[in-house]
Amino acid sequence: MKTIAVIGAGTMGNGIAHTFAQSGFTVKLIDKSEVTIAKAIATIASNLDRMVTKGTITEEDKHKTIGNIITYTDIKDGVVGTDLVVEAATENVALKLNIFKQLSEICDHNVILATNTSSISITQIAAQVVHPERVIGMHFMNPVPIMKLVEIIRGYSTSDEVTKIIMDLSEKLGKTPTEVNDYPGFVANRILMPMINESIETLYNGVAGVSEIDTVMKLGMAHPMGPLQLADFIGLDVCLSILNVMYDGFKNPKYAPCPLLVNMVMAGKLGVKSGEGFYDYSESKKAEKIAKQFSK
Repeated sequence: MKTIAVIGAGTMGNGIAHTFAQSGFTVKLIDKSEVTIAKAIATIASNLDRMVTKGTITEEDKHKTIGNIITYTDIKDGVVGTDLVVEAATENVALKLNIFKQLSEICDHNVILATNTSSISITQIAAQVVHPERVIGMHFMNPVPIMKLVEIIRGYSTSDEVTKIIMDLSEKLGKTPTEVNDYPGFVANRILMPMINESIETLYNGVAGVSEIDTVMKLGMAHPMGPLQLADFIGLDVCLSILNVMYDGFKNPKYAPCPLLVNMVMAGKLGVKSGEGFYDYSESKKAEKIAKQFSK
């Protein structure tokens, strides 16, 4: 396996592309938006610069990594000659099903098709594909170049051979693959999202404020980041989507999204990506922080 296609150049897609490219694979990064692709390459270059500064890679490693990435705006052109396609588009069921229908039509039948979905059924996605045994979930964690876990999700039809290939491949990337079965939310989000949702409920009910809730979880439970801040980094729209998938899948009220989360998403307060969520990430706020640092 030498050539990998990554569909989607957003936060997860560019992180996945970076990780494969740094491990020596040829990566075809595909996104219909040239602006998104340009941002992705800039992000990868910036992250590599940070690694060079820290001494974890050399300047030569950086140039090799960027040189391993080829960009495309057309999915048909991008997937030609690939051994593996990793879909990392927005967490939207209809969008993902449509992408896999296209992949089934344009990819050779021996190409492994993986999805980075964090909650959507692998079995449902695989049903769109000829030879569904080659469809598997590769749920990377954010930030992809740093986080070690890859949740490997077997659909109903996923073969043992494909599972082994992807488990071995993940180890070659320096990751720790963990095999799980195909149920709503898998393992990571089945446990994480109810905690985040309950944290939002705690805020909604006036038990404590944002920073207080996060402080309790960081200092009391040894979490590196509070649940509300983590929700901002994941994206509140993504959190809502995952909770809806689990609520629809289990029909259990414990997965019902908090009304505050629903309202924030409707208002466009999505977290880091929109500049505001439970915390303020706007440019004015950044300037204020810098000014405070210099005034000390």
